[in-house]
Amino acid sequence: MNLRQRSIPTRTRSRGGAYAPPEPVSAEVYNIIPIHDLLTDHPSLRCVEVRAAAAALRSAGDLRKPSFMVWHNHMDILDWLGMFFGFQNDNVRNQREHLVLHLANSLMRRPSPPKDAESLDPTVVRDFRKKLLKNYTSWCSYLGRKSQLWLSNRRDAARRELLYVSLYLLIWGESANLRFCPECICYIFHHMAIELNQILENYIDDNTGRPFEPSYGTNGFLIRVVTPIYNVIKWEEESSKNGTKPHSAWRNYDDINEFFWSRKCFRRLGWPINRDRNFFSTDKFKKVGKTGFVEQRSFWNVYRSFDRLWVMLILFLQAFVIVAWEGENRPWKALENRNVQVELLTIFITWGGLRFFQSVLDAGTQYSLVSRETRLLGVRMVLKSVVAITWTIVFGVFYWRIWSQKNTDGRWSDAANGRIITFLEAAFVFIIPELLALALFIIPWVRICLEETNWKILYLLTWWFHTRTFVGRGLREGLVTNLKYSLFWIAVLASKFSFSYFFQIKPLVSPTKLLLANPVVTYTWHEFFGRANRTAIVVLWVPVLLIYLMDLQIWYAIFSSLVGAVNGLFLHLGEIRNIEQFRLRFQFFASAIQFNIMPEEQMSNTKLSLVKKLRDGIHRFKLRYGLGRVYKKLESSQVEAHRFALIWNEIIITFREEDLISDAEHELLELPPNCWDIKVIRWPCFLLCNELLLALSQAADVTGESDRWLWSKICKNEYRRCAVVEAYDSIKYLLLLVVKRGTEENSIIANLFCEIEHYIRIGKFTVMYKMTLLLQIHAKLIYLIKLLLRPKKDHCEVVNVLQALYELSVREFSKEKRSIRQLRQEGLAPLSPATDAGLLFENAVEFPDAEDAVFCRHLRRLQTILTSKDSMHNVPKNLEARRRLAFFSNSLFMNMPHAPLVEKMVPFSILTPYYDEEVMYSQGILRNENEDGISTLFYLQKIYADEWANFIERMHGEGMEDDSEIWSTKARDLRLWASYRGQTLSRTVRGMMYYYRALKMLTFLEKASEIEIENGSQQLASHGSLSSGLDGPHLGKAAAAKKLNRGVSSVNLLFKGHEYASALMKFTYVVTCQLYGLQKMNGDSRAEEILYLMKNNEALRVAYVDEVHSGREEVEFYSVLVKYDDELQKEVEIYRIRLPGPLKLGEGKPENQNHAIIFTRGDAVQTIDMNQDNYYEEALKMRNLLEEFKTYYGIRKPTILGVRENVVTGSVSSLAWFMSAQETSFVTLGQRVLANPLKIRMHYGHPDVFDRFWFLTRGGVSKASKVINISEDIFAGFNCTLRGGNVTHHEYIQVGKGRDVGLNQISMFEAKVASGNGEQVLSRDVYRLGHRLDFFRMLSFYYSSVGFYFNTMMVVLTVYTFLWGRLYLALSGVEGSRHSLTNNKALGAILNQQFIIQLGFFTALPMVVENSLEHGFIQAVYDFLTMQLQLASIFYTFSMGTRTHFFGRTILHGGAKYRATGRGFVVEHKSFAENYRLYARSHFVKGVELGVVLIVYASQSVMATNTLVYIAMAISSWFLVVSWIMAPFVFNPSGFDWLKTVYDFEDFMNWIWNSGGVFVKAEKSWETWWYEEQDHLRTTGLWGKLLEMILDIRFFFFQYGVVYRLKITGGNTSIAVYLLSWVIMVVAVGIYIVISYARDKYSATQHIYYRLVQFLVIVVTVLVIVLLLKFTQFVFLDLITSLLAFIPTGWGLISIALVLRPFLQSTVVWDTVVSLARLYDLLFGIIILAPVALLSWMPGFQSMQTRILFNEAFSRGLQISRILTGKKNMDL
Repeated sequence: MNLRQRSIPTRTRSRGGAYAPPEPVSAEVYNIIPIHDLLTDHPSLRCVEVRAAAAALRSAGDLRKPSFMVWHNHMDILDWLGMFFGFQNDNVRNQREHLVLHLANSLMRRPSPPKDAESLDPTVVRDFRKKLLKNYTSWCSYLGRKSQLWLSNRRDAARRELLYVSLYLLIWGESANLRFCPECICYIFHHMAIELNQILENYIDDNTGRPFEPSYGTNGFLIRVVTPIYNVIKWEEESSKNGTKPHSAWRNYDDINEFFWSRKCFRRLGWPINRDRNFFSTDKFKKVGKTGFVEQRSFWNVYRSFDRLWVMLILFLQAFVIVAWEGENRPWKALENRNVQVELLTIFITWGGLRFFQSVLDAGTQYSLVSRETRLLGVRMVLKSVVAITWTIVFGVFYWRIWSQKNTDGRWSDAANGRIITFLEAAFVFIIPELLALALFIIPWVRICLEETNWKILYLLTWWFHTRTFVGRGLREGLVTNLKYSLFWIAVLASKFSFSYFFQIKPLVSPTKLLLANPVVTYTWHEFFGRANRTAIVVLWVPVLLIYLMDLQIWYAIFSSLVGAVNGLFLHLGEIRNIEQFRLRFQFFASAIQFNIMPEEQMSNTKLSLVKKLRDGIHRFKLRYGLGRVYKKLESSQVEAHRFALIWNEIIITFREEDLISDAEHELLELPPNCWDIKVIRWPCFLLCNELLLALSQAADVTGESDRWLWSKICKNEYRRCAVVEAYDSIKYLLLLVVKRGTEENSIIANLFCEIEHYIRIGKFTVMYKMTLLLQIHAKLIYLIKLLLRPKKDHCEVVNVLQALYELSVREFSKEKRSIRQLRQEGLAPLSPATDAGLLFENAVEFPDAEDAVFCRHLRRLQTILTSKDSMHNVPKNLEARRRLAFFSNSLFMNMPHAPLVEKMVPFSILTPYYDEEVMYSQGILRNENEDGISTLFYLQKIYADEWANFIERMHGEGMEDDSEIWSTKARDLRLWASYRGQTLSRTVRGMMYYYRALKMLTFLEKASEIEIENGSQQLASHGSLSSGLDGPHLGKAAAAKKLNRGVSSVNLLFKGHEYASALMKFTYVVTCQLYGLQKMNGDSRAEEILYLMKNNEALRVAYVDEVHSGREEVEFYSVLVKYDDELQKEVEIYRIRLPGPLKLGEGKPENQNHAIIFTRGDAVQTIDMNQDNYYEEALKMRNLLEEFKTYYGIRKPTILGVRENVVTGSVSSLAWFMSAQETSFVTLGQRVLANPLKIRMHYGHPDVFDRFWFLTRGGVSKASKVINISEDIFAGFNCTLRGGNVTHHEYIQVGKGRDVGLNQISMFEAKVASGNGEQVLSRDVYRLGHRLDFFRMLSFYYSSVGFYFNTMMVVLTVYTFLWGRLYLALSGVEGSRHSLTNNKALGAILNQQFIIQLGFFTALPMVVENSLEHGFIQAVYDFLTMQLQLASIFYTFSMGTRTHFFGRTILHGGAKYRATGRGFVVEHKSFAENYRLYARSHFVKGVELGVVLIVYASQSVMATNTLVYIAMAISSWFLVVSWIMAPFVFNPSGFDWLKTVYDFEDFMNWIWNSGGVFVKAEKSWETWWYEEQDHLRTTGLWGKLLEMILDIRFFFFQYGVVYRLKITGGNTSIAVYLLSWVIMVVAVGIYIVISYARDKYSATQHIYYRLVQFLVIVVTVLVIVLLLKFTQFVFLDLITSLLAFIPTGWGLISIALVLRPFLQSTVVWDTVVSLARLYDLLFGIIILAPVALLSWMPGFQSMQTRILFNEAFSRGLQISRILTGKKNMDL
């Protein structure tokens, strides 16, 4: 029975979902298997394992039944638990199927068959119980509580284990948001297990005197247990004001969960849960505070979480300065000096001070954790500070005593040396903890054992070092793994510190000494500090120190790239890089498919012996390097050949269905089954191109050589050998078929071939025949086939060709001239003398049926073999098809586990969260044109021109007669074609359903007999399915209309029904469409499209949240799972589980995943975003990947399998290419190195496969706390590592992924990720990883996560400090008197390092290395140079600014939020106002600021007179300024179009002067946008506001420095000059206020007064200028110079006013601030638009920009010029 044919009506249920006796079984809708009715004729119920699991659950007969409900015979132990504990009926049904499926699959995977197939093996239940409840037992052990799993010495132990796992699954399935709190679920399970045990043991209730029965009632579990805790979480979320309140002020999911890490939870909550306890209080004075950790917003979190790193950097810096100060060229020479040796001891004083600083930070951030119950925590904080300061003082005193003794003795006497020994002894005691940590690092298993042991004595010993937590224990790796990543980091650190000493620190010593030795400087301003040379020293050192602190990131990038490349070589990546190499190894590729994808019968035992492993290794080695002729096995085994053909042809069919190849290419790529008595493998035609012609030329050149010599020469190429044999056999069969059987002519042909074969056997073919005539015979055969392929056959022409062939082959081909008599004797001439040779074949020709598509297909193949030349090297033409074939073939030669049988594979699910994105593009979206007149469809036609042509060809093949039908009868196909090229849900669903399709086919190949496979191949061939009945260019449309539907005429035709059941038991796809219920209610087209997807994909399930309004204000929420029922032809509801309240309490995406994860099945779950895709050929390898869960990587098995991604959007534009290249290097080389050797890979993306049962008991596949978990995915990796999981990375399988393609989309994505990393810095997960990982893994974690963003920010800060420092030196006059400050090696080092980082070094180097590995070095260099010509460096510099702005602002002020980037195609021009809104604060203002600094420096610095010095010093900074200002226009379509620039300016002015209003959006009004842009300052804390104001003070420096350079000052450096300059600021603001007041009062009614005021202001201003010119030293240039002084001051005042907004907004000053801010934004806009307008006005820049932006698309034939000008001609 086919699974799609079931007759089950939609069932009804009560609104509340309360537990009730199940309805009659015939009315119940099921999900995968109909467990409710085991007598149903369903394929899955034929599995004895399913029946055994279901029977085990029904062993509830002797259990005490609940007294308040009716028990039915068909009920099982889940019904029993549901009755006693008040679980919802649908929760019971859901978990019943969940449990039966898991148990059945586990039974199938047993290595040996059971003794009793109909019973459940107890070891299966025991193993499942151990895995599912491992976290619970660990929790009990951690808290010192006895586990409530009563199993020892029990007669019913197996049933008890079933009861325990069933109880846990039922709790988990109904816990809703509590699933994010795994230890909370442990607490609930613990108490409910106690109640279960009391029921099983027949305890007597003390209150009633009757057997104990828990009192839950209807929906009792939800109401009494889940809802109270849910309400606490909900109240905390509401009190957070959507996450805008400080994290320290409210409890998130982690706080709630960590409450259950302490024994106090038993005392403070009780059981049944007491809602009067403080835990449930909503009174801020009584409620429970933060638990375990307090998230404080501060940059110091970077130091606090990774203090070991910063201590190392600071101590090495101190040591370097001490050594370099001696002035020796070599550091080891300086170390010979005893003074230097003693001075180095000061690092211990610094170390003690750093420990004190760390203790102060701990106390300052975590003080709120201290309470009456946590006094010891407060004591430890105080003691740590006291001990640290004590050590600092002790070291200081000991150090003073050393020098005191030395100075007293005048030399290094024994007494002085003795005091050094005393110091060292104290230092030894000081570093004992570090030495102990080092010892435990060397023997990691000891530390793991100590950390995982719950002995109280160990708690006391470790109490001093860290707070005891449930997670973060036993994180050490094995010794070999330790050694690998330790060597990596030793090499990195050695390189970094060597470079830092010789190129950063040492070169700065000389100018520092010079400044200290010559303190006399003539200052050009008023100097407040007497010895300001020290300020100059600070200015000189700060940028160098910043680079010193961050350049470890550079060294990490270099070494990780090199190690990643070496790893890739060992993984055999890139060995097949293109289709040419694929051709060469195709014969081994066929054997590799058999070896990797088709399981062997003896593989039932998953544990391989050493001999078997060795044999596999040798076989894989032979396959990989082409040793031996492993493909001969394929040729000798027809069954294996048929299996390979079915797999390969199914891959090619999917290519055709995806329109990657044309019909003709499909025929060239297919592997047809053997027919026509062909004795060799019929390799695809594209492999045989030119081979026959080459063989003929070799034969024609034979002069006296033997047959063996010629044949050995031909056989050197396998394809050539097969081409010759297939051509010969095909020609023989064809001639015997065309010439009527039984005629004399047929006999002649048969005899001719017998003679030829006889001479071939005896080795005299070249002796007996003229090889030179082969080419003539070849030409005649080609002409014959051409005649036979014509729709109308010309009988005379065919007869003439056959006669010509007869003359050539019989009379002329033989070297020996034979008479007609001899020919008759040998059967090569007509026996009757009367027969005229000229009439031969005239009555013997019989044409095959014209409708025989199979014959025509074989004939076309023969024609291709006979005629093909080198042109077929370009098959397939589509670049994506070529890439996929190359990757798939290469992956099969990589190391991967053997694929098990489908029934023994690890079952898995896919979970895709969906909100309201596009499901499928509508006709309106495809047809609507943008402002340039470009529709989405036209754009796609040009981007994917070859795929569009293939699509149209396919539509004609499916019955479309006219192209206009594409919008009518083929509209759905058109929408799907376009949707499959965008980032839509339909594309994701199609890709993921390839798993289901692959499993069905693999099941068939495993279950079918040899005869069934062989007959099936022939059957498919007769149906035309292997080519889908595709017609070549010689067949007309009439034949094309008779083709079978491709979806039906594939291998599906051979299925018997059990394939569907097997695939569904192993694979489930759940799309969690959160708003699907509302979309159905509102008639949204998305709902109809989702239903269409369900209708066409039987394994697809849709989960959504349904809102049921039961009263005016009462709303009930349900998790609902639906599917499409083919029998009922409608959507049916499977499960409806009530929730305690609204779904979304935290971040939306993880909440959406969490509510639907209960509907997933299997041991693994793959998390897939809805911008991802998959490929059929990759789905074939999923079984291999899932076997990785059974392999140890290090000392642990994997819990997350990392999967490689392929970015599918790289061809859209140059920006998309940059993003694709950056992302590709990150998800390949970057993840490869993190997994091996660094062992710190986390979960960074959504193709990863999770160990489902491991994660469902530990908090799920993501975290959902508001704001702090905004990057929800990565926290799954953090949680996995902290809880002892293991993350691996595998690159033999890939998943497609779409990426943002426009600059605005990319920037919003970068902002989202950077903000997420800013929040991660504050999180407890990062803090714990920073402290619990060993030192080297901590370095790996830091530099691969938050450190990358922090160091990017440090680069920008280096630019700021460098430029502001040079400006200080120039304006103060220090630079003029100290020319040596610019001639310095350290200065050059920081400029070079800063510049290479700006150019995208962090991403460029890994990208080049990975491209070299996978595509070749020359191609990688070419791609890199092409990127530079397309201004990739500008893009990477711009992205660096985005990351810096949002990362820094998030840490300082918060404000992280989800940013919807949009996943559409970006071809429209973005207006200037839109770009300004997006980039004003992150790039434009900063760029203008740095530009002003550079201009002022150029105008005031003496160094600027030396052009080369200035260029060398400022070029990198100017590059950054230009990139930040111009990138949004360089990468904006039509960015330099003059007309659009004019329109943009008008639009910008309208936006600026729009005053806004309550309901006016930011897109329409500057004022609304301005207020929204400053929202983060309203929610920031005191320290954030204070630091913001301190940073804003820098703008006043312009005024202070520049006013002393004005001629009017006459060289006066008095402070009065600066103070008087503020008069100008006051006057300028006063003038603006006067004019504004006059405008508001007079401009509308008394315009003449307004003009009068303006006139008076102008007159007075001009008069003042004239007087200054006349009576002072004022020059007109001072007026321009003063603008550079006072404009930044005004901006600084506005910035400070924004911080003080709460105090100023209610005053009259605020209106002035708003007005001035508007003017400044207007000024910034004009400054930024000016160069854009200039470039737009100049000819040629628009076409150049178009070429830069769309260059990659040009190389693929994209006509972007037509797109951007809108001069298109729609061909449809």
